[in-house]
Amino acid sequence: MGNSYAGQLKSARFEEALHNSIEASLRSSSGDPQPIFTQLYLEPEAYPDVKSKADMPLQGEEGQDPLNSHSSNDLEELEDDDDSDSSSPPLPYLQTPAPDGCCTLDGFCQAGKDLRLVTIAAEPIEVPAGFELVGAKSPSIPEHILVCAVDRRFLPDENGKNALLGFSGNCVGCGEKGFRYFTEFSNHINLKLSTQPKKQKHLKYYLVKNSQGALCKGPLICWKDSKTRQCSSSVLTSKPSSSSSLSSKENGGTSGHSSSPFSLSDSPPTRMAHASSVFFGSQDLGRDCSFLKPLASTPGNKTLPLVPTALRVNGPANGLGVDVHTSLLSPSQVSLVPQAQGYRTPDLGDSPVSSAMNSGPPKKRHRSWHPSTLVPVPPTAVPVPAIRPVVGSPGSVLAVSSPQPPAAGVIQPQPVNAGETVIVPENLLNSSGVRPIILIGHGTLPYFYGNVGNIVVSPLLVSCYKSSQLTEKNLETLGLHSSQMLSVEMMILLTLQYLARLAPNQIPLREELEQIVFKAMLCCPGNPSISPSQLPWLARLEASVSGGSVQVVVTHNSLGEGISESLRSLSEGPQHQQRLPTYVVVICASKMNGNEFCVLVLGKYQARALAEGMLTTNEFLKEISYELITGKVGVLASHFKTTSLGDNLDKQLVRYQRRRKGQVIQPFQGDVTENIQSQEPASMSPPPDTVELLNRVFQIYPAQLTVARSLLSQVCSIADSGTQNLDLGRFCKVDFLVLVPPSHILVHQTAQRIRQSGVLVDLGNEDTSTAQQKSEKYVVRLDADVHTKMEAFMKKVKQNPYTLFVLIHDNSHVDLTSALSGSVCHGELQGLADRVVNCQEVLDAMNLLVLQVSCFPYTLQTHQSRISIHNEIHWPSSDHLQREQPPHALVYFGLRDYSCSLQWGVASPILRCDDAFEKMVHTLLERHPHLHSMVIRSYLLIQQYTEAMMALTSSPSLRDHITPETLAVVEDLINAPSREGSQGRGHMLLVRVPSLQLAMLARERLEDVRDKLGLQLCFAVLLGSPASELNLSRNFINNLRTWRGCENEEWVPHTYEDLEGLPCIIILTGKDPLGETFPRSLKYTDLRLIDSSYLTRTALEQEVGLACTYVSLDLVQESKTSTAPRESDGEKTTGSLNDGDELERPQSNGSAATRTSGSLVENGVSSSDLADSFQKPSTSTSQPEGLVTSDVATLTEGFKQECDSLGSQLSSNPLKAPNVPPSNYSSSSSSSRSTSSSSTQRPSQSTQCGRASKCSRVSPRTVILSRAAYNLLSGESGSQLSSFSLLPHADVSWSSPLRPLITQNLQGADQSLYYRQWTVARQHHADYEAPPVPHPRRLLLSGPPQVGKTGAYLQFLRILFRMLIRLLEVDVYDDEEDEEAETTDATTPANTQWPDIEDIRKLPFDPNPRDPKFRKASPVYSDKMPKLIKEFKKEGENQTQGKRVTKSIRLSRFAAHNAFHHCEQCHQYCEAVPTTQLSECSLHAFTFCSSMLGEEVQLQFFIPKAKEQHFVFSHQGSHLESLRLPLVSTKNPDLLKSPIFTPTTGRQEHGLLNLFHAMEGATHLHILVVKQFEMPHYRKYWPNHILLVLPAMFNSAGVGAARFMIKELSYHNLELERNRLEEQGVKRQDVWPFIVMMDDSCVLWNTFQPTDGSETSDGSSGTTNVSLKTVLQHMENTPKISLYAICGVRKWSSSLAHKTPQDPFSRCHLHDFVLLNVDLTQNVQYDLNRYDCEEVDFNLRVNSSGLLICRFNNFFLMKKHIPVGGKKDFVVKPKLVEIENKAPISPSQYVCAPDSEQTLLDAPAQFLLENFLQSCSRRLFPKAVQNRNNPVLSIDSYLNLSPEISVCYINSRPHSTNLNHQGLVFSGLLLYLCDSFVVSGLLKNFRFLKGATLCVICQDRSSLRQTIVRLELEDEWQFRLRDEFQTANCSEDRPLFFLTGRHV
Repeated sequence: MGNSYAGQLKSARFEEALHNSIEASLRSSSGDPQPIFTQLYLEPEAYPDVKSKADMPLQGEEGQDPLNSHSSNDLEELEDDDDSDSSSPPLPYLQTPAPDGCCTLDGFCQAGKDLRLVTIAAEPIEVPAGFELVGAKSPSIPEHILVCAVDRRFLPDENGKNALLGFSGNCVGCGEKGFRYFTEFSNHINLKLSTQPKKQKHLKYYLVKNSQGALCKGPLICWKDSKTRQCSSSVLTSKPSSSSSLSSKENGGTSGHSSSPFSLSDSPPTRMAHASSVFFGSQDLGRDCSFLKPLASTPGNKTLPLVPTALRVNGPANGLGVDVHTSLLSPSQVSLVPQAQGYRTPDLGDSPVSSAMNSGPPKKRHRSWHPSTLVPVPPTAVPVPAIRPVVGSPGSVLAVSSPQPPAAGVIQPQPVNAGETVIVPENLLNSSGVRPIILIGHGTLPYFYGNVGNIVVSPLLVSCYKSSQLTEKNLETLGLHSSQMLSVEMMILLTLQYLARLAPNQIPLREELEQIVFKAMLCCPGNPSISPSQLPWLARLEASVSGGSVQVVVTHNSLGEGISESLRSLSEGPQHQQRLPTYVVVICASKMNGNEFCVLVLGKYQARALAEGMLTTNEFLKEISYELITGKVGVLASHFKTTSLGDNLDKQLVRYQRRRKGQVIQPFQGDVTENIQSQEPASMSPPPDTVELLNRVFQIYPAQLTVARSLLSQVCSIADSGTQNLDLGRFCKVDFLVLVPPSHILVHQTAQRIRQSGVLVDLGNEDTSTAQQKSEKYVVRLDADVHTKMEAFMKKVKQNPYTLFVLIHDNSHVDLTSALSGSVCHGELQGLADRVVNCQEVLDAMNLLVLQVSCFPYTLQTHQSRISIHNEIHWPSSDHLQREQPPHALVYFGLRDYSCSLQWGVASPILRCDDAFEKMVHTLLERHPHLHSMVIRSYLLIQQYTEAMMALTSSPSLRDHITPETLAVVEDLINAPSREGSQGRGHMLLVRVPSLQLAMLARERLEDVRDKLGLQLCFAVLLGSPASELNLSRNFINNLRTWRGCENEEWVPHTYEDLEGLPCIIILTGKDPLGETFPRSLKYTDLRLIDSSYLTRTALEQEVGLACTYVSLDLVQESKTSTAPRESDGEKTTGSLNDGDELERPQSNGSAATRTSGSLVENGVSSSDLADSFQKPSTSTSQPEGLVTSDVATLTEGFKQECDSLGSQLSSNPLKAPNVPPSNYSSSSSSSRSTSSSSTQRPSQSTQCGRASKCSRVSPRTVILSRAAYNLLSGESGSQLSSFSLLPHADVSWSSPLRPLITQNLQGADQSLYYRQWTVARQHHADYEAPPVPHPRRLLLSGPPQVGKTGAYLQFLRILFRMLIRLLEVDVYDDEEDEEAETTDATTPANTQWPDIEDIRKLPFDPNPRDPKFRKASPVYSDKMPKLIKEFKKEGENQTQGKRVTKSIRLSRFAAHNAFHHCEQCHQYCEAVPTTQLSECSLHAFTFCSSMLGEEVQLQFFIPKAKEQHFVFSHQGSHLESLRLPLVSTKNPDLLKSPIFTPTTGRQEHGLLNLFHAMEGATHLHILVVKQFEMPHYRKYWPNHILLVLPAMFNSAGVGAARFMIKELSYHNLELERNRLEEQGVKRQDVWPFIVMMDDSCVLWNTFQPTDGSETSDGSSGTTNVSLKTVLQHMENTPKISLYAICGVRKWSSSLAHKTPQDPFSRCHLHDFVLLNVDLTQNVQYDLNRYDCEEVDFNLRVNSSGLLICRFNNFFLMKKHIPVGGKKDFVVKPKLVEIENKAPISPSQYVCAPDSEQTLLDAPAQFLLENFLQSCSRRLFPKAVQNRNNPVLSIDSYLNLSPEISVCYINSRPHSTNLNHQGLVFSGLLLYLCDSFVVSGLLKNFRFLKGATLCVICQDRSSLRQTIVRLELEDEWQFRLRDEFQTANCSEDRPLFFLTGRHV
């Protein structure tokens, strides 16, 4: 190996010994191989004992790996011997024998008590004050730690000082105390030493408690003076993100706990920044370590930069949970822990447990623990980079890498066991062309020194070997048992088997091996045991099937020997190159430590791919820019200066340019023509008649509508969850902001969508004129300026609490780095999204929803996700959408479809791998091992495109040197614009080059070559960079404008979609694709640069996502069914890749159908600026335009209506059929499917694209991949795992090495559940420290790339706004009142503000109830009754058979509200203060005697504490005496004198009982009158309202009973108040006698204000909303108010709003809202039995009693349509029997003959009677039907006899005012429960028609007979027995009886 360092093996003897040992171990039956390696060491020279400051080895402590059953003790021994000279043999020590009868068992004390940590870890141990628990090591059981208690004074402090000499300790097993000598103590605990017992040597660790309270191994005891080993910790304390973190890619090696590249297990998880660059600067650092000089080494020092396996990552976080005892652990004490086979530490490396443990600082007593210090590393120890970092220049390394140690001192070099170190040979990379990768397996890796830059240690597979660390719970989830754990031997064989079966172009994948291990556990529970002697033999057997690609090396001492040997043979140069294995598996079968192993990857492709795969995207982009800056690519660049034929490329191009003499190729004919000036843009202009197709339309498709609705319903469910997280009722406006990744094009694209969708106008945020300009301000890039824009936005959020803001974080998977770790990385700011979306202000704002939108949401779906799984909305799968589509529709073609397309069997697949290109790459990679493969691929790709252009123009001989894929793509690009009918339109080619520098190089080079070849008019070359706008030359912009028919000279393309039809190459650069949409003309996506650096699911899929789009359904279906190329393909030549391309898309030449089939792009809406989106169809379209769009129109019309029904305008302009853009569901052609021949034509032949059938088809884009990406995307068809099994994102890691296999069918919510269970966020992820509970107002919308998510969320905003408005709107009744036929003769009163009592008396009373709610009620006869009324009624009946007309009205600030309304102002009014309120409500009984009922009535009042001031209580305060009433004379502008009573039933939630806003917040008295059984419901919803509870006997009564009780109570209370106030000297008539009786559906009050005659268009001329307070106060201030019996207002209707009322006041029926004078109406009662028309009945009675009723016509009442509760009909059902058929019972069955057998019904008698009369009166009064002139006479009551029968009301009371009935002949007589005022003499005054009928209704049969006798009815009326009826009740329900008769 070149260096004969001390202790190194001579290579010949090594080989011989190795050979003999292998032979011996194979023959040996005992399985104990001879320890021959020990014989092979030379007598070691004394180790150079130079006291160099920086020369000590740094040792990493092996993680506690349960698999590591017998780990090596060598490192410890090395340390044990630190006092004696390493070359002298240890001194023999004779131990005194133990006394007889004592226990001598290892691990137990002499008293027989167990001392092993593993067994007593959880037991409580008593530790005396001043003592510490420490761990001792016994040489006889190295895998165990023995627990001892030692006096702290005899232990060193943090600096290794101040330990007293001597010893004092106790035995924790038997409790024996006071051992004064360590020798005595070591005997007692059976240490069985062979050397002198020393506390320094055998007391190793402090023991500390972990988070579960169990004892575990803590830090090493620092016996040495730590000054000697201290190095500057300043190097290690800087910020983390720039470190090339090993944890970023290795998935689980460090499980994301530390981003330090050397995660030494016992260090706190400190983040380090420069560590990587300091310790292993450039990747060539190892070649010459001389510049890393020790700081103060004296001349002549031999410096060995010893490298620990810094990357001992297999137990990364172990020990992190323990208290770090010393601030600076000396490296030599960070050592290995031998373990017992079954011992499992609770600190599992990869489990979430450890991440919970590693966070807190240690207990207080360790005062000098500094979170910033890692285990210090001496400056010259160069850890092997897990990731080769890139540093600007070696100079910078020098600058940082010589930190001054804080304390002087001399470092003692440590003796090193030769077997434990490996010298990396010089020039390893140069001589072998490979930088070997060492994959950590199981066991202790050696220390590396020498040329360490040429090896890489990778933890890639380490997690696969850690399955035994799984908890029982995890195993149970997987269906495994701990007995199924695999042994190390099995792991080795599985690894071998896996490696041997890998194809030569595949690399090992962690996920694959994990699945193999998992399957092995499932299928072989017995786990066959393999003896040590069998292992090497079986291992070689496994390797033998690989054909030499896998080699096994077995050693017996340490892994280092095998690694050394392999590296040596590798470096020995080219003669061995031929038989280099790809993988070498080194197995160390040591007796002491069991089997250990690691894997060396020596295959050039594999080693490079693995090393590059360890870099994060940021890191490899840095690496590339470093290689370009430092000129390392020079060799490669010079290679590509010549063509494949060996000519000088530039000279050839210049020669050709001269030959052309400045002429260019014109793009249409393909000939060489005149100079550029002669090219006329007019030749490209499309026929003018097609311009109209480009009208701007934005369409929402069904899938988008579905998703928008799902989002809305999820928002509603958040609001309904009862958690008060979102109160939708308070918002009246919606505003939004869209955050997008930092891409200018994406900002323009999103703003354009917002403009087209018209959403700004729909939300009312902008008007039509400003919306166009202002759309950009709603989109914000996540760049440096985002903070100021977000501050402004958050200010708006705070200032507008009644606006619901939606913050939409689009493409939210991009840059989810934590703000803490955020920094500038590769020129981009990181962590911005976290700062914005997760900042406290955003989280706390109650009026802000956060919607995260992503096509790859996996990084948002970890175990720590901030989004509840219930708040995820997933795009509906395309399968069920496709089933419903017509065959020519456009359907989404996404990633899964690309994978599936490989099974189609088409001649030329759309997902391809360019194998010729891969071969060329392979050759170049071998030649240039120092360069990153992407650099090599880029240079090759540039050359391929360059030569393809040359081959097609100047040098045909180059054709054979270009891959067919490249040639075909370039040929198509150049030739497409010149094809017939294309009008110069062509294809777009997208080349993805992630590195900006390489992309700029590519653009420069391709542009230069294009221009020199004269192709500058044929196609454009653009750089697509997120950081810049599109830059296009003028002639191409003119072409685009011509195609678009765009008049605006200033127009330039802003988005990729604007480039529709432009032949161009776009070189797309940037770390990630950011979600930009590409035009329909994109045909080829070249992803050949995307290779094995993209080994996470998101990274790979987002690249292929660039090609996803909508395609023709029939084309996809055809392709699926065709299993082989068609015959016609055979006729074609196979030179071009397009030959026989079954999926050859129709040329995007301007065929009608291709254009009009509408770019259905990301939005599923018209693709670009509308005009841009569709190109014009050619004139050769075979179909009339009407046909083209008709089917679209019909299809979309349905969706339009649906949207409109939601109130969403589809766009700001209505849809017109010709302008409908083709949807993805209906393409614009309804023609038959195209024939196979036209679909399989070559591009050069497809000139017939005018045919609509051909051109309406849109093919998927062709994707060209690298081999690595192709293997992963080909899914099950390939041999490797599919891309969806990869780690979902680089910022997350798997939470467990074993997990169920993810299948392709796992989508949407199932996939989210899977990732939430099995992935955790890494330390630099924004969700790493997310709160345990997801945020309630955060939603996630996920859908595949380019599926239309933007359109969906804009539609969501629209319907969200509509819903909020809908919540703020009510349906009010809007039907016109029946007008009187002729106006009255009375003069209009002069004063229109208040009525004049005299004028009102002169007005006639209109007895007919004209309110529309009485349309089905009988008209009341009057002498002015119009003739036409019966016809009108009849028509009206037909009109109103259905529902009454309603109109949606926006609630004003004066509205009454239901229980769902919450706002800041009124929450005290209606909401209970928790817990206290209900108990503070007092219950009071109020008893009075009702003359009408003839008995005492007891009512109950529930009075909240706050409302008690309205009542008078007795002096004791317990007895309720009365309700306070004000005085008539009181004048107070804020006072409302009248108490408001609201009878309500069944509407505790929906009744409009919140009058706070209607009363403008003024104090008022509002009493709810409820039935007894409903009282608890109303108390629950309205705890602050006074409830008046009716007696139980009224539980089934109608509203008449409630009104009756209100009026009775009010009169009784008026008397009590008069008596009370009289004592205080108030006149009786001065007490306020009015109450308000108001329904629970009164919502708004309007007033009419006469205008100057100018009516406004919105139909609200002259009416304005006023408050209920205004209306009431106006009425209460009426002059002489006490003379009016009832005052009320008009019912609103939209027609009334326009016209000025004819009279400001009128006398007519009042209802729903009345101001009632209980004093004047003392003797007029409501009919307490009534269910319906009780108000008409009462009004007629009041009027006939000579009392005044006045309606204020300038006020309108709006009544809300409430579909539940109120006077809703009872469901009438049989009383006793269950009916089989549930047919409703007809009203004719509501009555029956007395004592009949008919079914009796369960309903109140009065209810049955009223319904019977309303439905069946034509049978009772046949003469009255539609006979207006002969009404039915009804005495003292009004009953509804149906609208066909008129009723004449007569009051029997003396002195009552009745209609003059002289000359009136009646057609019937109705006597309903008549009282003693009705006498026979009264009836004799009326005349009846012959055959008129009579109906007498009484409470029971006896009173019926008495009434007939008393009124002498038999004189004039004829009765028959069979004419007696009763309501169909049983006797206990007290049926009503009635008798009918005929007039004789």
